[in-house]
Amino acid sequence: MPVVVNGAICQCSFGMTPCPLVVLPKIPVLICGMPVATIMDFVPMLNIASFGMCSTLSNPTVAAATAAALGVLTPMPCVPAVAAPWISSNPNMISTVGPCLRDTDTCMCMWGGRIGIVSPGQFVVL
Repeated sequence: MPVVVNGAICQCSFGMTPCPLVVLPKIPVLICGMPVATIMDFVPMLNIASFGMCSTLSNPTVAAATAAALGVLTPMPCVPAVAAPWISSNPNMISTVGPCLRDTDTCMCMWGGRIGIVSPGQFVVL
């Protein structure tokens, strides 16, 4: 289970495109020269950017656009609505800034999307 670093790729189950995770170098703990992410790196539009278009009817803008289109699902621009930290699969992996984010960790959007890590952002070269 690799540790996630700045530039890791995230994907939402209701989003159309992946987005990079932005890790601010608060107290930089580095792996491969990149700041390590923690479970507290979940702030919408700061750490987690837009996933392009959102396709869940739980999202009020998608529901309104779909109703206006007489029931035809109409995706709308994604604005992540994450209100809680990442759910850690290994809370024992702790850095100086808190529990490290692993590539198996997830977080939830208020509209029902499950956000996961597609690529941890760091690779081991053999």
